[in-house]
Amino acid sequence: MTLTANAHINISAILGIHFMPTLTSYDPINRAPLGDVPITEPAQMPVVVLRAKQAQKTWGALSLTQRQQKVAQAYECLTAVEEQLTLLISKEMGKDYRRASYEVAGTIQNATYFTQEIAQALKTEQMGRNGEMQYRPLGVVGVISPWNYPLAMANNLLLPALVAGNSVVLKPSEETPLVADLFVRTLNQVLPENVLQIAHGDAEIGKALVNSEINMVAFTGSLAAGKHIMASAASGLKRLVMELGGNDPLIVMASADIDEAVQFSVASSFENTGQMCTSTERIYVDERIADEFEQKVVALARRYQAGAWDQHNVNIGPIVNPKQHANVLSQLEDAKAKGATFLLGKYHYQLPYIQPTVVTGITPDMLLERDETFGPVVAISRFKHLSEAVERANASPYGLGAVVFGGAGANAVAQQMEAGMVAINQGAGGLGPWVGAKQSGFGFHGTAAGHRQFAQLRIISQ
Repeated sequence: MTLTANAHINISAILGIHFMPTLTSYDPINRAPLGDVPITEPAQMPVVVLRAKQAQKTWGALSLTQRQQKVAQAYECLTAVEEQLTLLISKEMGKDYRRASYEVAGTIQNATYFTQEIAQALKTEQMGRNGEMQYRPLGVVGVISPWNYPLAMANNLLLPALVAGNSVVLKPSEETPLVADLFVRTLNQVLPENVLQIAHGDAEIGKALVNSEINMVAFTGSLAAGKHIMASAASGLKRLVMELGGNDPLIVMASADIDEAVQFSVASSFENTGQMCTSTERIYVDERIADEFEQKVVALARRYQAGAWDQHNVNIGPIVNPKQHANVLSQLEDAKAKGATFLLGKYHYQLPYIQPTVVTGITPDMLLERDETFGPVVAISRFKHLSEAVERANASPYGLGAVVFGGAGANAVAQQMEAGMVAINQGAGGLGPWVGAKQSGFGFHGTAAGHRQFAQLRIISQ
């Protein structure tokens, strides 16, 4: 099948399935239907999980090397659909073509390396002369993935789960079902039957998956959804790995390189249209350099252009859906009503875009400071004393990432930040496990320590 930019895909027809309820994917720009996928109804989930359990017995019995090689082979098949996946990411969530292509290429090109890294992390370790520390399969893993990085985020959780010997049921976001469906169908050209299954639907099918007889839930999404998952998983003591929301602060000290701080502030606030969990949400800048900092932020932000994914020089796409668009507007309107100053942009925009926006005079009672925004907004507040900036940066239930720009003393400030990933003069994350503090995460993934979250530790003594 050749995918064009205007293609409407009916997965049910492709698979020969008729008269089943379907989920329709919509273009975020004009809400035109892009395609349909068959829905898994909650009543069907026990059958899906039973198939996963049966498949896992054979899959888990393979050696670690055999599973690693089989998964790597499955990912090689993605090369044939690389362009289709790229177009689907752009069409379903509005990500510009360049960024979508990076997401797909990174997933494909890094698969062999990461499967080897995972296999190395899960190798049996000797304990003295008479003992072993083994990493055994857990069983069935439910993966619930988001729409903002529809391939990469699902992949981050699928890979360690599969290589560890688990079977997986993937529940992707209802905003990007076509990406997930093509991803899974392609991998299943190589993977044994029912080792990897997909369950499309809304929040109700996600709840049915969490409540089913699975062994682990790996989730990326909102804080509210994470709380529901934790409560539902408690009765069965299911293992949880959850990356939840963020409201990442940035402190710009007087000793900072202003140009570098400006570059990071704008890029981090606008990346992926601000629709990412580690986007910079709150900037606290020393009042002694604030005028220069704000002027340069506005000058740089003016260079960003919002538009459709296939237009030239576009680096800000549409907001994924009307509900999220309205949420960003509510925060901007709240800031305006409470006295914030708009240095660039305004507090109201027509669907589906939020133009590059720079707001200063943010106060602790504003929604822009309290909540995750998920839009292309640079939100600035000035401080006189560093202690004030640190206090406000930490006054949040979230604690995913935090950044400090500065010279002497920056490390001391960074040490005070309440976040799972803290960086100095650069973006947070990337050097270790992806981990949140406070209400931004439970468990973690990535690197050897994170890969082992998807396995059962077993000690053998003889």
